[in-house]
Amino acid sequence: MYLIGLTGGIASGKSVVGRRFAEHGAVHIDADQLARQVVEPGAAPLERIALEFGPDVIAQDGTLDRAALGQIIFTDPERRALLNDITHPAIKELARDLIHKAEQRDPDAIVVYDVPLLVEASVDGFYHFDLIVVVNASTETRIQRLVELRGLKREEAVHRLNSQVSDTERLAIADVVIDSNGTLEQTLAQVDALFARVRSVAVAR
Repeated sequence: MYLIGLTGGIASGKSVVGRRFAEHGAVHIDADQLARQVVEPGAAPLERIALEFGPDVIAQDGTLDRAALGQIIFTDPERRALLNDITHPAIKELARDLIHKAEQRDPDAIVVYDVPLLVEASVDGFYHFDLIVVVNASTETRIQRLVELRGLKREEAVHRLNSQVSDTERLAIADVVIDSNGTLEQTLAQVDALFARVRSVAVAR
């Protein structure tokens, strides 16, 4: 198995890169999807979130009200850290299980673990990555995407960027950087070239 850790700040284009890897045949494990699974109704993390953050973060149907929770955590570092303490252990456990199953199915698999908070959650170390890929775009580009594509106000977009580690910290762990400031085609071309190199290394190994 060849394991890639894929990360990038919010609105960096990381999801686009992850999907492209999957199109090439990689096993794509998305930490954001795992994060949604661990807070489904009846799950222990959701019960603790309700206890710690109050009933207002739980919707009438019993699901997590992400917008309500987001208004709390994106402006309060201590509350954000508490949420991470609640959810990250469960996410890591799910990820380990999925990575293990992928390797069992195909010992030669190329697995991409797509995790936005790789630096913040200290994911590197819970599993050995053969390669860490960071998707990077300028702060202004990311703010513009959050405003235009996700409908956030500029102030909200800035809060979300500031809630994550700096680009400097993220780039410091990179083996490879995908520059997503340009067009979609330019970003995908970088992914295509990288996957070709990874596949040749994995086959040779």
